[in-house]
Amino acid sequence: MKHKIAPSLLAANFLNLGQEMEMINRSEADWLHLDIMDGVFVPNISFGFPILEAIREVVTKPIDVHLMIVEPQKFIADLAKLGVYMTNVHYEASTHLHRSITAIRDAGMKAAVTLNPHTPVCLLEDIIAELDMVLLMSVNPGFGGQTFIEHTIEKIAALKDIILRKQLHTLIEVDGGVNLDTAPRLIKAGADVLVAGNFVFKSPDPPAAIKALKEL
Repeated sequence: MKHKIAPSLLAANFLNLGQEMEMINRSEADWLHLDIMDGVFVPNISFGFPILEAIREVVTKPIDVHLMIVEPQKFIADLAKLGVYMTNVHYEASTHLHRSITAIRDAGMKAAVTLNPHTPVCLLEDIIAELDMVLLMSVNPGFGGQTFIEHTIEKIAALKDIILRKQLHTLIEVDGGVNLDTAPRLIKAGADVLVAGNFVFKSPDPPAAIKALKEL
C-alpha cells in the first residue's frame, strides 16, 4: 500500500482557514489531521467543535481526529455525527481503552490508539487486533515544530513486527517532525501514514510539499 499523507490543521493559518482547506482539497493529501487539545492532558489548547464543524462543511478529504484530551470517550458520539473518519485516543488517557475503542467502532468510525514517545508498543499486544491504526508520536504532544525523536524509528519497526506476527492489517501513523529528511526513514521502517504540519503549511508551496512527501 502506498503511504498516506495527512497534513495537520494545527499548523494552518487560521486567519485564512477557508483558503487553507481549499488547498487541501486540491492537493494530493489523503486525509486531514486534527489535533484537539484540552490544556489538561497536554500543556496546550488548540480548537474544538466549532472549528471542526466549520471545516467539515468544506473539506472533501477524510478527517483524522487526534484527541489529546482526558476522558475522550465523552466526545465519540459528537465526532461520529460530524462524519469523522478516524478517531485516535491516547493509551495514556484511557482508563478503559477497550471500551473506548468499541464505542468508536460502534459509532461507525475507524478506531486508533496513540502512544506518547515514552510508551512502549508492547502495551498494545492485547488490543491491537481491535485497532484500525496506531499513531506513534515522534515528538512530545502539545506543540508543533518540535525536534524529531530518533527512537521512533525503532518503535515503528517493533510495532510492525507485532502487526505482521499477528497477521493484522493495522496501519501505523507517525506525527511529529515529518519532513523530507525523516519521512523516507519512517516509511522504510514501516509507517503507513505521515502527519505533516509545519513542513506543509509553512512551505512557500504547500501542495508541492504534500506532493513531495507523497512521491517518496
